[in-house]
Amino acid sequence: MSGVWVFKDGVMRLENPATGLGEADRGESSNTRRKVLVYTPTNEVIASYTLLERRLAGLGWERYYDKPNLIQFHKRSSNDLISLPKDVSKFNSVYMFDIVLKNQSKFQVRDM
Repeated sequence: MSGVWVFKDGVMRLENPATGLGEADRGESSNTRRKVLVYTPTNEVIASYTLLERRLAGLGWERYYDKPNLIQFHKRSSNDLISLPKDVSKFNSVYMFDIVLKNQSKFQVRDM
């Protein structure tokens, strides 16, 4: 899946630059393909927050405990912050891509 993320009318969505259409405009559901976060050194699918926290800790990320509805990680060597919903049912590809962006050589988002 390729395209450009566009923020329009308070909604973030993926648009195909060739057609200018978003997934909803093409009749595709955002749930058509399930995305998974993969830790690339071991090719391991991150299936829980516990496993994610272990992998991030190994990369120098530290957990913050002051937000009741969020799980947050901070890296002392940078100004980066990873914020994830505590409710795992709200964890989606946007959060996955944030993790990938801040750890480019260690994580990937793949279609399942």
